[in-house]
Amino acid sequence: MDSDSTSPMRADARRNRDRLIEAARELFAHGGTSVPLADVAKAAGVGTGTAYRHFPTQEALVEATYRDEIARLRGAADELLNDHPPDEALALWLHRCIDYLATQRGLSEAMRAVVASGAAVHADSRAVIVAALNQLLDAAQAAGTVRTDVDALDVAAALGGIYLVSDPTRAHRVLAVFTAGLRTLTPPKGPDPLGSL
Repeated sequence: MDSDSTSPMRADARRNRDRLIEAARELFAHGGTSVPLADVAKAAGVGTGTAYRHFPTQEALVEATYRDEIARLRGAADELLNDHPPDEALALWLHRCIDYLATQRGLSEAMRAVVASGAAVHADSRAVIVAALNQLLDAAQAAGTVRTDVDALDVAAALGGIYLVSDPTRAHRVLAVFTAGLRTLTPPKGPDPLGSL
């Protein structure tokens, strides 16, 4: 009986938390992470007290929003592999990463404070992203549509450089050139045709 009576409350609390993170994502993208928690609560359609119960500090809300973005990126790898050939899934996922990194610019200052406080969020997030990248790259290499002389850390390094391009349109264009270079020239019948370059 207790379990039945508390389950709806837990589900409602989860919905409120998700709404707060979704509202924070939108507001942070446009106004930076200094947007007051009361404004996030209003945008989420919940009371300020509810917001503070979930996120007692601004840093807690920023970290939760950051982790949620990472989780979305990780989940996108599975979704894209289900819906597209592996080389296309890899390229689409990398383009999502560029969009994410553009959003992360707004989180970076506040995240530095979180990291300084001893949170391991960056190390955890890097591991999650590299795992997704390995999954996508392994699938594309196994299909023979992406060259085999690169690994996930090579691709991550290139992505980090492309992230420095401040114009999002240009960043996506540069990324398209990079992903074209990852692909094999023809479906392989032997060694990677680009392997000797």
